[in-house]
Amino acid sequence: VTYAITNFIPPSGREVISINPNTGEIHLTGALDFEEVNIFNFRIEAKDRGTPPLSGHCKLLVEVLDVTD
Repeated sequence: VTYAITNFIPPSGREVISINPNTGEIHLTGALDFEEVNIFNFRIEAKDRGTPPLSGHCKLLVEVLDVTD
């Protein structure tokens, strides 16, 4: 099974969130700033290597909290 992130809202999410295509682990690759973006919305797609390949998806919502206020 391989994993991919699709349909980033906002598109700038590609710069700070990534996924390991082999394990599906989601990682931050940059700092999150509540004042810039407080919600990231994207889909995770899992696809097998069968013939024909089958896939499934889910929606993931990440809410950034403002801990300094």
